[in-house]
This record gives sequence, C-alpha cells and structure tokens, in this order.
Amino acid sequence: MICVEQLTKRYGEHVAVDGVSFRCEPGTVTGFLGPNGAGKSTTMRMICGLTPPTSGGATIQGVPYRQLANPGRHVGVLLDASAQHAGRSGRETLALCARVLDVDRARVGELLALVGLSGPAARRRVGGYSFGMRQRLGVAQALLGDPAVLILDEPTSGLDPEGVFQMRTLLRDFADRGGTVLLSSHQLREIEAVADRIVMIAKGRVVADGTKGELLTAPAGTLVAAVDPAALHAALTAAGLSHHPTDPAGTFLVDASADAVGRAAANAGVVLRELRPAEHEGLEEMFLSRLGSTPQEVSS
Repeated sequence: MICVEQLTKRYGEHVAVDGVSFRCEPGTVTGFLGPNGAGKSTTMRMICGLTPPTSGGATIQGVPYRQLANPGRHVGVLLDASAQHAGRSGRETLALCARVLDVDRARVGELLALVGLSGPAARRRVGGYSFGMRQRLGVAQALLGDPAVLILDEPTSGLDPEGVFQMRTLLRDFADRGGTVLLSSHQLREIEAVADRIVMIAKGRVVADGTKGELLTAPAGTLVAAVDPAALHAALTAAGLSHHPTDPAGTFLVDASADAVGRAAANAGVVLRELRPAEHEGLEEMFLSRLGSTPQEVSS
C-alpha cells in the first residue's frame, strides 16, 4: 500500500506540489496523470525519499521509504531509465543489483526473459541500448527484489506496440496477484486499459481521484444526428424531449431512450445519420474536461 498525505514541495516562491493526498491499495493499478509540469515526478520522488518534502509525508507498507530495510525487497522503482551505467551489460546490471538486494541470481535470467532482453540483448552494453530497451531493463530491475509495490514513471515510453501490450499485461498480472502499482504515463489509452484507479493532478494539486467507474461516467440518454440538424432540433422540441448539442456538426444528446428519439424523428420526417446510446466518457475526454488542456498536451 502507498499512502500519501498532504505532500507539499516548495522551491522558494514556487509551489511544485501543493497538499497532494491519495492512497494506492493492494491489488490495484493507480494511474497517476497530469500535464507536463503538474508535479507528478516531484511527487513520486518524494514518495521514494529522493526529494525531501516541505511538509506532509508518504509511507509504503506503513513505513517511509527511507526507513525500509533493504527497500528494493519491498518496493520496485523506475523513475529514470537513462540513469543506468552505460558500460555494463544488461545482465551485469541486474546481477550487481541482485547482490545488493541479496536475492537469488537465478532471478536475473528469469527477469531478462520476462521483459524481452534475454539472449544477445542481455550481453550488450547498456550504452548501446535503445531507450525502449533501457525501459525494459529498468522494469526488470524494479521487479528483481520481488517487491509488493511498484512505482513507475513512464515505463512504456519508447516501447513499440508489442512492448506496450507486454508491459500492460505484466503490470496487470502483478496487481492481480495482490501487488500495488503506481503508474505515471502520458499514454492515456494505456492507462485506461490497465488502471483500476485514477489520480490526476494539475498545478501541483489533485483535481480527480477515484475508480474508473466513478470518474469515467456515462451521460444518460441518446446521441442522435440528422442530415438536417435544424429539422432534428425542431422535431425534438416539438416532442418535448430535452436535448442539447454536443458538437458543431449537429449531434445532440437527448434525455430520452433511443426508441423515443427515433419516433420523434420519424413523425417529423427527419432523416437520421446516427442514433445510439451515449457512451462512457473516455479518459482522454475526462483529462481535457478536468484540466482544460489541448489534445497536444495530452500526447506530449
């Protein structure tokens, strides 16, 4: 479990993180989201004891990170995949880490295979790795101590689609076995696919915290569009059906069943080009609505 309570970090007059609180429970993946500069990395560094907070605190399994005995056996961390010794091979990197953590060296080969770095890739120097390969090695290093908690900052950055799918499966399996995952990423569709909970921050403050079911709600009603939007509006008004436009193209969200909307259009002779129940709001749409961001910021 990860418990963050009123974490605050100030740099002079600048407040990078402002009273952030949330919990990550065992058996769940928590997606940690926010635009660039929102305070995500600073928060994760404070959780891991790398940046001292101005106030507030965080615990992992009930203990601050710096007080954990042999912390790699309790929490696996990947905050910067580039911070690896370029002169060592992938296998040497994990073997050295295994000695530090006092774990069986057999874990080295197992994890290299798990993240797709076995064979010749394991013998290559890290300096010759692509960024995606460094990410894979960093995840293997985080898993080496068989921890109960994972804290990962952008672990799928630089991975190809197959690698992203493998990472999603790995994290989902870890959580399903009772592990706790805190996962920061700009790849919103991947977060939506794997996360159980969402914590979103902006300008250093939490702006959303809940399960996907709580945050990605479905608007009640029916989405409908016609060849002649003005005629459709008139037909819905005449039928007494409450509605409002959802886009400039003339799609309406109607507070009624699809049958009622279809009958109103048919009675008025309006030709429809779309008629369907309203769908759940996706994570990207929720991100935009909560933060007032642009699509470019979402993918940056």
